[in-house]
Amino acid sequence: MTSVIVASLMWLLVLALLVLRRGRVERTITWAAVTIAISMTLNIDPVYLTLDAAAGGSNAVTLVADLALMTGVFLLGRGVMKAADHPPRAVRIALSRVVFGAAVFSASIAFLLIERGATTTNFMLDLGQQPAAAVYSMIHFTYYAVVLGAMAVVASEQVRVSQGILALPPALLVAGCGFGISLTIDIIVMDVAHLAGNTDLMSTAAVLYGPLYLLTFLLLCSGFAGQPFARAVRARRRERTTRALAARLASVWQAASDVHPGISRNAEAVFDADDPETLLHRQVVEIRDAMIDIRVAFVVRGADLEALEDAERHLVGEGATPDAATSTRVRQ
Repeated sequence: MTSVIVASLMWLLVLALLVLRRGRVERTITWAAVTIAISMTLNIDPVYLTLDAAAGGSNAVTLVADLALMTGVFLLGRGVMKAADHPPRAVRIALSRVVFGAAVFSASIAFLLIERGATTTNFMLDLGQQPAAAVYSMIHFTYYAVVLGAMAVVASEQVRVSQGILALPPALLVAGCGFGISLTIDIIVMDVAHLAGNTDLMSTAAVLYGPLYLLTFLLLCSGFAGQPFARAVRARRRERTTRALAARLASVWQAASDVHPGISRNAEAVFDADDPETLLHRQVVEIRDAMIDIRVAFVVRGADLEALEDAERHLVGEGATPDAATSTRVRQ
């Protein structure tokens, strides 16, 4: 059941990313989600049994699923790193192709040394007493912990520099990375306990496996799906504020244009008044031009001046008050 839930979460994430990130050239996160979703699907018992039987019944599909997960985690980390302006050297090393290649090579060699027997849906429970199987498992999860640790560093920086709703997705990623690293520790404890024959410790650690596994994927999926959603919400809020500020400046802009005609009055000029950002920028420029041109007498005071300054702050990314205020304009 856990495999079905996690696979469903991943395919939902893929769907969300395809919808929310449509039109974006950068697709690394989406490809990472697709690869991980395929890996999780291969871990669903009926799917695994069918495909492994077709592959000869020697658990070869385990390696395919695990390498797909490693590839997906690698792409995920690379996608997160692209969001950082200057990621630390340790992060760049952890998410490098060299480390990924070394992990894939080492895991593949360890897998080939396992006496795998017939198809089993309890791979580590049935074979985990073999040193090669324990090493195979630990290589995988150590690599995941390395990548998640690097992702947590990048996401923590995003939390620090983000405001409002934009801080929530990277915060979810940090939490997901934390649970993922805890999951790795738990699994390594189980691997060592299995090798040592300490079934009590293994059973105790196994209690944490399911919750940590689910929380890791739930928080990571929420964080990745939340990023484009948060940006869309913020973009809509900014557009509403831009339109409100343009409405506040409409009358003073008209007055400024009457005494000092700008590009907006030129029929041959390229000016898209339907774009709220372009309109507001043009309003600010032409009002300021009229104010500083000594050939005309045009002064803006009171609420109109506040609206103008709000618009300027808004255009450079600072806060502004979109609500209209009483106009007080003086023309000389």
